[in-house]
Amino acid sequence: MQNEKNKTASVLPVLHQELTQQFSSPILTHYQMLFITVSMINLSIMSWALVSGSWWDENHILLGNFGNMVIANLCVTVLIRQQYLINGLFQLVWRVPVHWPLRLRRHLANVYQFGGLHSGCATFSCLWLLLFTLAAFCQQQTQGGLSTQLLTVNVLLVLMLCAISLTALPQVRRRYHNLFEHMHRYVGWSSLALSWLQVLWFVRDSHHGEWRWHHLSHAFAFWGLLAITCSILLPWLRLRRVPIEVTRPSSHAVIIQFALPQDPFPGSTLAISLHPLTEWHAFANIPLVKRHGCRMLISRAGDWTSRFIDNPPSHVWFKGIPTPGVGSMNKLFNSVVYVATGSGIGPLLPHLVNNPRPCKLIWSTRNPFVTYGEAFVNEIIAAHPGVLIWDTDAHGKPDLLLLACQKVKEINAEAVICIANRPLTDYVVEGCEAQGIAAYGAIWDS
Repeated sequence: MQNEKNKTASVLPVLHQELTQQFSSPILTHYQMLFITVSMINLSIMSWALVSGSWWDENHILLGNFGNMVIANLCVTVLIRQQYLINGLFQLVWRVPVHWPLRLRRHLANVYQFGGLHSGCATFSCLWLLLFTLAAFCQQQTQGGLSTQLLTVNVLLVLMLCAISLTALPQVRRRYHNLFEHMHRYVGWSSLALSWLQVLWFVRDSHHGEWRWHHLSHAFAFWGLLAITCSILLPWLRLRRVPIEVTRPSSHAVIIQFALPQDPFPGSTLAISLHPLTEWHAFANIPLVKRHGCRMLISRAGDWTSRFIDNPPSHVWFKGIPTPGVGSMNKLFNSVVYVATGSGIGPLLPHLVNNPRPCKLIWSTRNPFVTYGEAFVNEIIAAHPGVLIWDTDAHGKPDLLLLACQKVKEINAEAVICIANRPLTDYVVEGCEAQGIAAYGAIWDS
């Protein structure tokens, strides 16, 4: 390990000069491009509806069209987060042969940035709902026929969905993360209940106060809202309380071990909670070596994890099914360089075991044997004997971008996968992309 560091030190100045000369601002991410695409589609429909006047005339406002656009956007918002759909998308991408052109594979590997659809459609569902509410008030003033109940629930829904969207803004979410979580959960559930009232009352008001199954079954909003409701309920049908064994190698981290009816696939993530109706946090699944069961590495990174480490529970709640993480994008490449800091090694470790393709691992962490335990560190070394473990207590913080580029050159790697904190992930991913190297890391969009 020391020889690796001496070798690294001799090439860092050269690499630093190359990167300084060539580093440029990255282009739009796939997340941003998806958001822009959703925006352009919605704005085009909105402009056509408002400018052409085809959705209303002096005698009638086609409120149903506005309502359908609300539901259509909400369907995409919710369904793109459905775990079965996510797994299906990843399964399709994993089938891409590694002999396909690298340019195509590096774009397909960004499938995990589907959150751009979620945030884009969520934003426009609020805008369409606002237009629907304004049009409803206009119709009530000119023609009547709409109940006070419908108008009231419309206003409440506008306020609630806008509040959810505002707390999801990156600046707000980072500073008030618990508020963001609570708004999405509790206000989101309340909005779903109000949406059912809205649909039922709108169908009733649209048929002169009559309510029949025939009318409801022909309403797109009904079936769209039913799909949304089923998608939200589905993970809760797999709610279970599971006993765990806790190993606490240091005050900074714990390793929990548990057994489920079926072991999660390597590199996937599962959400756990101490109380099902409060906070949920997702962690990577690390299989046990040659036996049934699974583990999670949890490090101190906030109030919830601090409480978990200081007072480990005997049981945790699991919800939903395992979903892939960004590390699984290694399936699309012939060779990969992995970069991890601290507990970021957890999501990457499963991909190092029985990996027949060339790869390199850089792990930067404070005193690894003390922080994570001798057994865990030795397992990493056994899985990947060539690992570069950088002890930040002994050697200070390294330049992970330079180290990653060095390893890319050593094995002619096709991609870099980085699991670190947000600033470091952005630095490594954007720096590699500026050098023409495919790079992937978490995007903190949920």
